[in-house]
Amino acid sequence: MIGWLTVRCAALVVALACLSTLALAQNPDATTVQGIARDWLVLTDRGDAGASWDDSLRKAREPLGALAQRAILSTTFATSFPGAPDGNYAIVLFRTSFEKKADAAETVTLEREADGVWRVVGYLIR
Repeated sequence: MIGWLTVRCAALVVALACLSTLALAQNPDATTVQGIARDWLVLTDRGDAGASWDDSLRKAREPLGALAQRAILSTTFATSFPGAPDGNYAIVLFRTSFEKKADAAETVTLEREADGVWRVVGYLIR
């Protein structure tokens, strides 16, 4: 009886997963965000990194308002980073306050490039 119950539960999980995938495929918001992501990637693929970064940073930062305060929480170094080739990376985490968001966290990821200079390769606000 436990075996039959396990099989029924597994079948239910598979059915729900299929239904959620079908619902996601029909979600107009999913179509919208996929288009925006593709447009951003086209800029990146074209080598227009400046435009892709400018667009992303403007959209991420403008709604938060002016910077009120920023303090470094931690700095971590790594030689591997998910989705990136092995290299020399630094991750700097900040606790930040903005005019319209009092408690935020900023993560700045840097890579030491072949010329020995550290350059920002990633930025995230939470």
